[in-house]
Amino acid sequence: MKNLTPPIEWVENHIRIIDQTLLPAELKIVEIRTAAAAVDAIDRLAIRGAPALGAFGALALVVGLDEQASSTFGAATRRLEELRTFIGDARPTAVNLRWAVDRVIDHAVSSTETLDDLRSALLAEALKVAEEDAAACEEIGRLGHELLRTAVTIGTHCNAGRLATAGNGTALAPMYAKAEAGEPLRVLASETRPLLQGARLTAWELDDAGIDVTVLPDAAMASTVLSGKVDAYIVGADRIAANGDTANKIGTVAHALAAREAGIPFYVAAPTSTIDAALPSGNYIEIEERDGSEVHEIQGKRVTPEGVAVANPAFDVTPQNLITAIITEVGVLRAPFQVSIADALLRAGASQ
Repeated sequence: MKNLTPPIEWVENHIRIIDQTLLPAELKIVEIRTAAAAVDAIDRLAIRGAPALGAFGALALVVGLDEQASSTFGAATRRLEELRTFIGDARPTAVNLRWAVDRVIDHAVSSTETLDDLRSALLAEALKVAEEDAAACEEIGRLGHELLRTAVTIGTHCNAGRLATAGNGTALAPMYAKAEAGEPLRVLASETRPLLQGARLTAWELDDAGIDVTVLPDAAMASTVLSGKVDAYIVGADRIAANGDTANKIGTVAHALAAREAGIPFYVAAPTSTIDAALPSGNYIEIEERDGSEVHEIQGKRVTPEGVAVANPAFDVTPQNLITAIITEVGVLRAPFQVSIADALLRAGASQ
């Protein structure tokens, strides 16, 4: 890839991120030095993608702890408990964020007794979250590549590439692997309304990597799939329930239904950290409702009549029966997902 600017980077005592709201027109690096700035970046989607949010949220804990400059171990742990909620709950649907925040705080507090050691343990564990995600992306790319070797035209929705993770991505990682192997590849990326993560981000990073990518309106994807022009579908995930029901960016269900009707595989690619075993099904996944202005307006210009209401759910849930397989860093999971997911979590826990 030509552009090697990392989407998330820890530099000295702060975080640097690419402001994804400005892509592809402008590549701007933003410095995050406060907990409030971190939450604002999450809220306005300057940083996004479930795995990336986990890595970013973990590092934001260090920023938030430094910001308060606690003088005692007790004060620091109380500050971390405040940050557990403030940062951890900033995006309710993306499970990786709260998972990483809980993991890093619990590890640091339980393994240290002094203020200096607490901060060091917090940073070390946060960096470990990012390192593990990068390794998971590599393995997901390898496994996904095996599944997609014969596929030439592949559909995807939203952005699940290097901008959404600490590595080469989840859904896009197999595409990078195919490109590196010199295999023929054409990617169809749906716009992903209302913020156009597919048109702006997926298209930007695939084009940057020299991969043939075509952007289609969301509403054009189903007919394209049914026309027989797509060989396979692969998307990322923000939360996967214990039975395999998967939350992803709004519009994903339509692609899954079209894939089933066309008889092509529909894959979900995600690390095991995206699995929420506490939720028995997708009926229990909290769906974030975003500000209505994202639907009412395009580039600040009103497009709906005054007084008309809008709904703006950020995610939908794809039922497990529409999913061919879930590609994780510990293996390819297939139905019955209740069994394969439980087994995958055991293997993931044993490897850590």
